[in-house]
Order: sequence, then C-alpha cells, then structure tokens
Amino acid sequence: MDDPITTHEFVLPVTKVKNDADMKLWMKSSAYNDFLGFLTMLNAAVKGKPSSTLCQISPRTQALLDLLDTLSQWVDDCPAIEQPQRFGNKAFRTWMEKLRENATKLVQNILPENLQRAAEEVADYLINSFGNQTRIDYGTGHEASFAAFLCILYKLRLFTTEDQLSLATKVFVSYLNLARKLQKTYRMEPAGSQGVWGLDDYQFIPFIWGSSQLCMNPDITPKDFVEPKVVNKHHEDFMFLECIKYINEVKTGPFAEHSNTLWGISGVPHWSKVNSGLIKMYKAEMLHKFPVIQHFRFGSILSFTEYK
Repeated sequence: MDDPITTHEFVLPVTKVKNDADMKLWMKSSAYNDFLGFLTMLNAAVKGKPSSTLCQISPRTQALLDLLDTLSQWVDDCPAIEQPQRFGNKAFRTWMEKLRENATKLVQNILPENLQRAAEEVADYLINSFGNQTRIDYGTGHEASFAAFLCILYKLRLFTTEDQLSLATKVFVSYLNLARKLQKTYRMEPAGSQGVWGLDDYQFIPFIWGSSQLCMNPDITPKDFVEPKVVNKHHEDFMFLECIKYINEVKTGPFAEHSNTLWGISGVPHWSKVNSGLIKMYKAEMLHKFPVIQHFRFGSILSFTEYK
C-alpha cells in the first residue's frame, strides 16, 4: 500500500481568519483540534517533571536543538546597531532576513528524504516564530507559531511518544532562551501587550507547561513563586519560575502592580488548579480572540478544513 505522504500536496501557509464567521470555522477546524491537542499532550507529558528530568534525546530532537543553536549564533553575528530609538533595534531585521533566506534549508536538514517537499510549508511557521520584522516586536502569537512548528513535525511523525518530554523541556526551553536573547539584544517591543492586566508581555505556553511541571511538587506551592529566593533557586528546573525570573529582571516596582494577573494566580491553592485555569485562559485570551488568530497561518498540515 502506498504511503499517503508520497502523494500529499504541500502548500505555502496563508492567513484565513478575516471576520467573526471565520472565527467560528477556526474553532471547528482540524488546525484548532491539532494545535490544542498538541498543547494538552505535552502538558500531560511534563506533569510533575522538572526540566532536568532525564529523557530521550533522539537524533531529530538533537537536530532541532542544533538548529536553535545556529539561530542563537546568528544573533551574535548581528549585534545591535547604534540608533537614536531606544526600542526596536533595526539589526533585528538583518537577523530576520538571514532566517528567511535559510529557513527552508534549515528545515530540510531535519526532515527525512520522503518529506523534503514539506520543507517550505514547515519553514513558514519557523520564520514566524521570532517576531515581526517590520515592527520589531514579539508576542504570544509568535510563540504560538513555534508551538505550531513543533506540532507539525509531530504530525509528520518525526517524533514519537518517547520524544514528548524532550520537545517541551529541551527544545521549547531552548526556543524560549533564544526568544529572550532576541528581546534583550534588539530591545523588542511586546506585541499586543495587555499591560498590567495581561498574563505576561511576551509568553504564555511556558506558564501552562511550567505549572504542570510543578503539579504534586512537595516543596513549591503557587504562593511561593512571588518569593525571589524560591525563583532563583529553582528557575532552571521549572519553565514557570524561569518566566517569573525574567519578569523580575525586566520589570521594576512591586510584583502585584506590574504583574497583577500573575499575582492573583499566586493565591490559588494547588498547581493543578493553576494549570487547568491557565489552559482555559489560553483558549479565551489566545485561541478565541480574533486579533490573535487573524495572524495564524494555515497550510495542508495545520488545515482550516472542518475537523472530522
């Protein structure tokens, strides 16, 4: 029997959500089901597991880590330039241009021989994972693009159940480190920030997966993450605490004032309740919001067709 992948027609992804009627179609689409399914699958995979947990690093997982290392090296090769504007260093555009020119080739290095034709479609999600080249900003929509990139590679069967933990605690953590390096190097603005009332200026998914990592933790409760000494001791092991550490570095003043929503979460008694609440919040504030989903891109793998 022929492998359906050999006859599959890959396409360059495009945006599809233009109005409220499209939003209803999005919530019934294969892409919505696949993306949310991937998010919750990795959420379950990391439950109770610190980032230092020993896990399988397959050759393809290592290839992804090498790709992110290459992109990080390019930041060093494209230092910030002297300019009058304090934010939005234009050297980011040089870095992005390099990514655009090389993305398909980088993805080809990860894909097996029978999937080389998918490289352009897959690379589109990688290109859109690091910020807007024109506005020099970064936000949760770019983070979602990287999660979609990983979801697609999983759908194409490059990874198995044994790879789930390393995709979250190694690959996604490496992506976050690169995203923060870009934010700091090029003084990137937050994209679509809700200010003090948003969860965070830049990220969302590591709070979800990071709260799952902390489930059943006997030593760290939600009220502890507002204590800098707890954060500084454990941040490398838990994505949630790494996010808090970054907030503490880039923001000044009382935590309750600059991060009011997170401050509220510290009052929830158990991490499992924090985790389920954050998944609901992600659906409401990200997946069900037109200003976010109007930028989401659909191809043949993450498809806008109705989920059957």
